[in-house]
Amino acid sequence: MYVGLAWHFWNTRWRREGSTGLRGWERTAILVPLVLHGWLLYQGVFGKELRFGFAQALSVMMFLGVAVYWLESLFYNVEGMQPLVLPLAALAAPLPALFPGLASSGAYAQAAEFKLHLALAMIAYGLFVIALLHATLMAVAERSLHRRNTSFFGNLPPLLTLETLLFRMIGAAFVFLTLTLITGIAFSETLFGRALSFDHKTVFAVASWLIFGLLLAGRWRYGWRGRTALRWTLSGFVMLLLAYVGSRFVLEVLLGRA
Repeated sequence: MYVGLAWHFWNTRWRREGSTGLRGWERTAILVPLVLHGWLLYQGVFGKELRFGFAQALSVMMFLGVAVYWLESLFYNVEGMQPLVLPLAALAAPLPALFPGLASSGAYAQAAEFKLHLALAMIAYGLFVIALLHATLMAVAERSLHRRNTSFFGNLPPLLTLETLLFRMIGAAFVFLTLTLITGIAFSETLFGRALSFDHKTVFAVASWLIFGLLLAGRWRYGWRGRTALRWTLSGFVMLLLAYVGSRFVLEVLLGRA
């Protein structure tokens, strides 16, 4: 369903001019696979035992990305986003079936503190996904404008609107990432019996937090925008991916450990 919708929106938004926003049936059509995706994730992650590895993280990330886009489209014109977010969701949705990972057997897996920490992290991931896609769409729109490709640019929101939405998303995601780090520090001793250790996962997460914090500061102080915002957003997102998804991929797929 995600693939079919991606093809539809690519044909109607990126190849033709004159789109006036999501139609009612299109909004419903996106909601159907989104709800199914969420149900499958819930059954796979919180079934008989907690199972949350790199594949589940990517799938949850893109589920939240589509959900945030869907909610955002209720209030803003974000035409052109669909051909970016839907194919990524189509790639991420089947990953938990291909890489089921290993179940978390520790007592911490059922603790409310751990679930809160996990939920905050995944919300931050989802918001950063949409922020990255906003930045990508801005770069595509800017390049299209310079090439005077009005047939494509005419379907996109104004660049200033995309820029405003980008930094709102980054600001919201930064808040959730901050809460993720705070809960990780606060609950580490309670859950694992030791203070938070500065392993590679923590280092990458803190590096991502610093990058996005500097980007927001640069936006406020120097008015950073355009390609500068895209580069900083991409750098911060890569660090965030390495913090959890990358480390879990190495452990589960390459080393076969939980």
